[in-house]
Formats: sequence, structure tokens, C-alpha cells
Amino acid sequence: MTMTRRTLLAGGLALAASPSFGQTGDVDVVVVGAGAAGLAAAKALIAAGRRVVVLEARHRLGGRAYTETSLGAPWDAGAQFIHWGERNPWLGIAKELGVTTEEDPSGQPPLVFLDGRRLTDAERTRRRGAFGRVWASLTLAGEADRSFAEAVRDGPPELTGAAAAITRLSLGEDPQRVSLADYQGLWAGDDYIVPDGYGRLVERYGEGLPVRLGTPVTRLRLDGPGVVAETSAGDLRARAAIVTVSVGVLRAERIRFAPALPAETLAALDGLSMGAYTKVALALDRSRVGTLEASDLFEIGPDQAMTSFEFWPFGRDLCVATLGGDHARRLCEAGEREAVAFVTDRLAALVGERVRGAVTGGRLAGWWSDPCAEGSYSIVRPGALKSRYDLRRPVADRVWFAGEATAGGGAMTVGGATLEGRRAADEVSRKLSV
Repeated sequence: MTMTRRTLLAGGLALAASPSFGQTGDVDVVVVGAGAAGLAAAKALIAAGRRVVVLEARHRLGGRAYTETSLGAPWDAGAQFIHWGERNPWLGIAKELGVTTEEDPSGQPPLVFLDGRRLTDAERTRRRGAFGRVWASLTLAGEADRSFAEAVRDGPPELTGAAAAITRLSLGEDPQRVSLADYQGLWAGDDYIVPDGYGRLVERYGEGLPVRLGTPVTRLRLDGPGVVAETSAGDLRARAAIVTVSVGVLRAERIRFAPALPAETLAALDGLSMGAYTKVALALDRSRVGTLEASDLFEIGPDQAMTSFEFWPFGRDLCVATLGGDHARRLCEAGEREAVAFVTDRLAALVGERVRGAVTGGRLAGWWSDPCAEGSYSIVRPGALKSRYDLRRPVADRVWFAGEATAGGGAMTVGGATLEGRRAADEVSRKLSV
């Protein structure tokens, strides 16, 4: 496990530990997962007067929204941007909680390197032109549900390279595995950032909710009335369940179902996969780094691996590297030491060997190798465009799935997951009222 785990002990955050659930009695709804979708669902259900318990495998709230602090300065190891702020509920939530947000500034274009060599001005101009042609090619591709790679298949190398940069560094996946039609349906709008950490904001939102941390659900039984959630702390009975864990966790069958999930739900899961959007943060002694020409760098490295580097986010003594696709998967599987060494090596090649002596620590946000995530966020496979919506269908009118994977145009975002948690809570409340 590469992610740092913290046990949050703030008053009211989690239910008191007990040897079994028999002491708490049955509830109306069990929510599985305390990420944004689970927390939003719990809040909506409680507001509707329902008895709720949230079961969370991790020892913290927030899921894939997580602000890391072990390097001495906070950085968002998971979700970072409040996307499409015009309709995203998190701007309003932040305001209610007194948390500062800022519109994401449009910075200078990054310096671009190829295997450690800085591109010439002419090469950078051609590269920018390739990105423009990629967007034109994607538009001309229409609504056909095919992959990014297929849409630019007959283009020159710089066109296919630009498509790969878009999918790997926006979605965490290689272009041959990404549905173009799904990507074109994602919502657009202004992006905002949370200087103190998006993950911290999500944690604050969940304070006071009835959450049991460190309590993974191993099986959901629907072979009798209601739902029975099996955990190491015993069984919890509920009238209905909202499952908000990632598609990766469901596909890995870390939660089993009895009876097995219906064919239409399994088909929806088969149409989805998980990207490997990955971050590696280095703590740096700024005095030893010295002056840099730019704070944002991008490299197409050995074996066409693509990595972006951001120095000094929010003025902090950090460099955060971002990468995705199969190269990111290999780094996650190799572990934190190898990932930190890779980023250090590439920075030394780009800005000089002095960087090695400036590194005082490093962390890998390896969602791909995290058993509580099994990837960064959901990707629709080419040809499986309906999968997000098909996964919304309840099972036996007792189990609802909700999260970023079912969020349609809001997919792959904390905002989308939140809206989906509320949607599922509303549907469950209506069903329980019948």
C-alpha cells in the first residue's frame, strides 16, 4: 500500500468501535464507502429522516479525494480541481464551511522536453499545432463510439502523440482504451482550486456523520428480506444499500454479492475500467534547487512515457509529478521507492544534477495499486458508451450504485460523485416510502 493512511479521531467523526453490529440494531440504509458519493448520500438520507450507517474500509474519509501532509506541506494526492464550477456543488459547500477556493489561473505553457532535450521553438510550435489538429480531428469524428487512438489513427506522429498526452495526463489512460464519445460528453466549465486541499474539504464535509472507519464490507446478501452487509465487525441489516466504492473495487470482486449480480449489472461493469492517473510528490530544499526558468515542465521520456512536473504549488517546497497509462501502472506496481527514483532521475535530466541533493522526501499516490481504489477513476471502454447509465439500475430494488462512474457528464470528478450520491439517496427514500 503506497498511500499514507491516517486514523481521524475528531469527535463525532466515526461511530464508537464495538465487537459487532448487533448492539446498534438494524438501519434503513447502509452506505458502502465514505468518499464524496457516500457522504453526500448519507447527508441526504439523514435529512429525509432515514437511519443510516456508512461503512468505510479505509481509516479516513474522502476516498480518492485525499490531501497528503507527510512531506511537511499539503498536496492533493487525489482529486485537485473543482471542475465545471458553474454547476459543481463543492463551491457552495466550501463557502458554507468557510473554506477558500480560487479560480484556477491560466499559467504559462510548460517547457517541453524529449528524452531530456529541450524542444526548440520550432518544435514547440509544431507541437501546439498538433494539439489544435487533434481537437479538429476529434470533432470531425462525430459521435461514433470509438477510441481516441482510432480517431487519429491515420494522422502524423505528432497528432497521435498529442492524443496520447490528452488521455494520459487528463484521464490516466492510454488512448486506445478511451471512448471518444464518452469524453466528448463530459461537462465543461471553469475550474477552481482549494489551496488548503480538496481532500481536506471533503473530510470536513463528512464530520459528524455516522461512519465506521476501518470496516470493509466483504459481502452484501440479498437472499432474504432487505440487505445484510457482512464485515469483520459482524453483520449489519438494512432495508436497502447504496454502494459507492470504485468500479475497480467492484470489478476485483472485493465485495461479493449473494446472489450474484445480474447480467445487466455485470455487463455495465465490463464496459468500464479504471485509469491510472498517478502523482509523485518530492519535498525539495528550494535553496539547493536554485533558479528555474519555468515552474511547469513536460517531458516525453524514454519509451514515450509522458510526465508533467509542477514546482512550488501554492508556494510550497514541493514538486508534484503527474503521469498516467501503462507507464504509471508499472511505477505503481514497482512501489514508492522506484517511483520517487524515477521522478528524481527525470528531473535531474531536465534541470540538472543539483536536484538530487535537494530531495528531502517523496511520496507516491499510487491509486492503481491501492486495494481500496484499484485505479484512479472510471474510463468507458470504446463501444460501451451506455455503461455509466446502465450501472445506475438498482439491483432487486434494494441495492443502488452511485459514484463518479455513474455520473454521466460529471464522471471522473468529486462533484459528479456528490450529485450521484444525492440522486441515489433520493431514489432510495422514495422506494422506502412506498
